[in-house]
Amino acid sequence: MLQQARNLLMELDDHDRQVRFLIHDRDAKFPRAFDAFLESDGIKVIRTPVKAPNANAQMERWVGTIRRECLDRLLILGRRQLEHILRVYVRHYNEQRPHRALGLMPPDRNTPTRAAATSTPRPLRVDRRDLLGGLIHEYDIAAAA
Repeated sequence: MLQQARNLLMELDDHDRQVRFLIHDRDAKFPRAFDAFLESDGIKVIRTPVKAPNANAQMERWVGTIRRECLDRLLILGRRQLEHILRVYVRHYNEQRPHRALGLMPPDRNTPTRAAATSTPRPLRVDRRDLLGGLIHEYDIAAAA
């Protein structure tokens, strides 16, 4: 795990990204040396409480969602492909995918303005985009011709 921490810090340095904190459980695979190494680089390490399964529930939910909806349905052949898939899925998740807790709106999208009601409804045309080889479909109302 210490080598993984070194690799992570080198990767973050290469991309000019800064990490302020890392949350992990109390598994034996995270030795004190791992925490000390990260803290020496200015990263605050937060360990979840003992016997508190809900302490990291939001992250557990996110990992389960991305696995069920995306990763379990694709054959991934390398790191570059995995990074591409995750970028596409995260953008879809935040900008297009409906969330029940948000009234079926995505987190990063403004409430769409509804067309003014007219006396004669016109048929709408819908455009569909396939992402990740058709695993995900995104829909938009097409501009009126």
